[in-house]
Amino acid sequence: MTDGLSIDDTEELVDFNSEGYHEMIVKSLLNKGNNKRLKVAIEKAKRGDNITLAFIGGSITHGAGAEPLHTSNYAHLTYTAFKDMFGKDGGNQIHFIKAGLGGTPSELGMIRYERDVLRNGTVQPDIVVVEFAVNDADDETKGICYESLVLQILSAANEPAVILLFSVFENDWNLQEQLSHVGWHYELPMVSVKDAVTKQFSKSKDEGHVISKLQFFSDIYHPTNAGHRIMADCLRWLFTETDRCAPNQKDIVINKPPVFGNDFADVRLLDRDNCPSGTKITEGGFYASDSELQFAEMDDHPSGTAQFPYNWMHTSESGSDSFTMTLHCKSLLLIYKNSGSDDFGNADIWVDGKLVKVAESQTVKWTRCHALILYREPQSREHTVEIRMAAEHESKRFTILGFGFVQ
Repeated sequence: MTDGLSIDDTEELVDFNSEGYHEMIVKSLLNKGNNKRLKVAIEKAKRGDNITLAFIGGSITHGAGAEPLHTSNYAHLTYTAFKDMFGKDGGNQIHFIKAGLGGTPSELGMIRYERDVLRNGTVQPDIVVVEFAVNDADDETKGICYESLVLQILSAANEPAVILLFSVFENDWNLQEQLSHVGWHYELPMVSVKDAVTKQFSKSKDEGHVISKLQFFSDIYHPTNAGHRIMADCLRWLFTETDRCAPNQKDIVINKPPVFGNDFADVRLLDRDNCPSGTKITEGGFYASDSELQFAEMDDHPSGTAQFPYNWMHTSESGSDSFTMTLHCKSLLLIYKNSGSDDFGNADIWVDGKLVKVAESQTVKWTRCHALILYREPQSREHTVEIRMAAEHESKRFTILGFGFVQ
């Protein structure tokens, strides 16, 4: 498929300039929200100050379905639209970060945020678009990880604006009804692709039909170029309305009881390259490093970046010695590799001498990063974690990609 053209040549091209198209886009604005932070970013752009737009999410944010992926995805199209709308002298002072990773929910996104968006403290984004509405069925906490990620972003000293984006699958499904509670609670701008496109799919042209599912979706999950453009235009409409409206005088309030929970708002990544002081690790049979990892094209790069390269891997020749780690924290998540290879097996996870989880490498039959909560407690204390290959899997591979911890 190309931009607005389906493989069914009996369908008309999408008219992106029609009144019907504009009416469809307008329906995407679920909530304008408190506009103070977003107005500040827009005004900075108009003055020619440096600002950064960042996007974090799953495969749709990664750019799946777009051709070419690195420049035709909705995030890059939104960035270029923002530059056109508000950039001074070409908008070269406006910067772009894209941190989408296929098949992953906010449970992993909240751990990735510091590394993949903040770039370990070197970047302070002014606007962050969060897109996990079709990935968070895999969130064990059913909203706590999502809210924790949102609070993690909102709590930054530079007070960035957060936009919640609700993408949609071909079957008209997403988690908007659940996750929008976070947006309403913190008065955040919310953009719903579902609200824009799903009702018009079944209508005639006279009734408001603009684009078919065949034209919008490249498969059952991901948009075509036309679909990505629509997502970008929905965000552009939010920018247009925000720019038009008077600014809110007071900022949002984030220091209040959460909707679902804020247990992981301070989560941090632990791996070979980033280990907090006082943590003791014995690698045991997990001394190798795995280079056959999930890759993602970050920002506007045409080539992929390996995800979680500072890992620990058990190989078929590693023996039976366990990986052990002693650390002081109140919550801990394991990040490990899923694989479609039969060479990979399962590992038993023990905490303080008790078996708490079995990590299955072939939960899905393709290479991806997977997060799993090992424990979540109200107070921080010392724990010892042991990871050893499960019975009859001793000769298999298993990759510990890292951990997420809350002190």
